Amino acid sequence: MLLASFVLCSPLHSFENPGNENIFPKQIKKNGRNIHFSTFFIFRIHLIPGFVDSEQADWMFEQLLQDIPWGQRTHIRQEVSFEEPRLTSWYGELPYTYSRITMQPNPNWHPLLTMLKERIEELTGYTFNSLLCNLYRNEKDSVDWHSDDEPSLGKNPVIASLSFGATRTFEMRKKPSPEEDGDYTYVERLRIPLDHGTLLIMEGATQEDWQHRVPKEYHSRDERINLTFRIIYPEPDGVWK
Repeated sequence: MLLASFVLCSPLHSFENPGNENIFPKQIKKNGRNIHFSTFFIFRIHLIPGFVDSEQADWMFEQLLQDIPWGQRTHIRQEVSFEEPRLTSWYGELPYTYSRITMQPNPNWHPLLTMLKERIEELTGYTFNSLLCNLYRNEKDSVDWHSDDEPSLGKNPVIASLSFGATRTFEMRKKPSPEEDGDYTYVERLRIPLDHGTLLIMEGATQEDWQHRVPKEYHSRDERINLTFRIIYPEPDGVWK
């Protein structure tokens, strides 16, 4: 059930975006769709199905599945350790810490990942310096509710998420107001199926105002790779020096 109110724009529609100096170029209006959730233009989500066509996506998926050094990280929560229900890999010259897990620098980018990064940069106008890769092996793998709001991502981070393989549902929920005291019962929600070769871009206050997840599923699912390109800063306040 779709609880969030949103506008699914035509390919030629363009939003004004006050307060954000980096406006996406016209290509994103022609190649994809914009999903917009706020009458105040606080944040934006861009969905581009077929960013990589199916024939290219097929061989890219197989190569990344084989070549990326996948590993399973261990979390510790309330003195109890458990393994992440997915495999991950990190690329970038800086480390990345989330959920008290630090992924060490890895400047040795796979040529295919570099090519995909450059294609996304050409489309968006942003320059990404890091990449978190996720491998969902089957329907039991998942990632729980969270926001990508670590200090190293800076204010209003931009995340470009490219999917290969089996379709999985990307869910979002709006963070409750202070008056709701952490109660998510009646917040706005959205479910977005992310298909093979689809690009999803989150910017603005998306991470500040919303959480997202990829839940476990009841029906059988094949492997899925998700590449999340990011901009990592070396200073806690998100400012390069």
